[in-house]
Amino acid sequence: MPPIIAIDAMGGDHAPSSVVEGAAMAAREYGRKLILVGRQEQVEPELERHRGSPEVSRLLSVVDARDVIEMHEPPVLALRQKKHSSIRVACHLVREGQAQGMISAGNTGAVMVTAKVVMGTLTGIERPAVVAVLPNLKGLSVWLDVGANIAPRPEHLLQFAVMGQIYAREILGVPDPRVGLMSVGEEESKGNAVTKEALALLRGSSMNFIGNVEGRDIFNGRADVIVSDGFTGNVSLKAIESVAEMLGVLLRQEIQSSLASRVGYLFARGAFRRFQKKIDYAEYGGMPLLGLKGSAIICHGRSSAKAIKNAVRVAVEAIEHRVNDRIQQVMTDRPQLQAV
Repeated sequence: MPPIIAIDAMGGDHAPSSVVEGAAMAAREYGRKLILVGRQEQVEPELERHRGSPEVSRLLSVVDARDVIEMHEPPVLALRQKKHSSIRVACHLVREGQAQGMISAGNTGAVMVTAKVVMGTLTGIERPAVVAVLPNLKGLSVWLDVGANIAPRPEHLLQFAVMGQIYAREILGVPDPRVGLMSVGEEESKGNAVTKEALALLRGSSMNFIGNVEGRDIFNGRADVIVSDGFTGNVSLKAIESVAEMLGVLLRQEIQSSLASRVGYLFARGAFRRFQKKIDYAEYGGMPLLGLKGSAIICHGRSSAKAIKNAVRVAVEAIEHRVNDRIQQVMTDRPQLQAV
């Protein structure tokens, strides 16, 4: 049975219009059944704008959810007080088997907390991790955790490595992913107490572990999987996003600075567009939250319709490649990987 994806229609800066538009694009392009979760009186009018497409009429439905978790609300408080939030209802649909995955561009902390509490974690996984897929000089790499776990234990970093390795193998098609541990230097003596202990655990695993990696290795393709705590990952990822935006602005300014630059752009615009596509977060859709009993995709709060559409692709890929099943199998076969 093809997977069904529940989408938080109320999450994000441009909800529900961009979310519904992205879902409609996904229905037309991927032919997947999608459930829009949110205030029906707001979602239905947006959906009506796209019902001229037979795929949209056939594949998209709406489930009412009265509560909306705002971006500024504390995640745990929102979980307790807003029992009928669009995030929680979407997670419940996955838990009850009415959907196999959920997507949200809403309050990231609320998505992480709610998904963990409602959907539950895989046996042996104590801390789910957020995964970012990044371009590098040799292709793509996965980086986790980038926000879910500010202060993980060494055992958690080991589990992140297991999940990242499986994701890189199943989704990116890397046969034997190289795993690197983010630290402040390549030498084994570098790093804090947590990374040093995690280094020893990773050295003793059967993974293709290459040792410590540094910030400069994020984009040079040295590692296929980069493992870090969520604090380091989140701060670094947001800094990278800011640099990418700055480069785009500076590039446009330079192109407009002279007639020669504008003429040169006409000859090179194909290359510029390909470059822009590689660094555009919307092309990557969203970031999977691995380690759950179900697929959960966290999208940027500013997600466009294209980003939502691609998030559906990311969710479906994880389900169809049975990423969770692969993780669960490894954790069951190797209980020594479980946190104590």
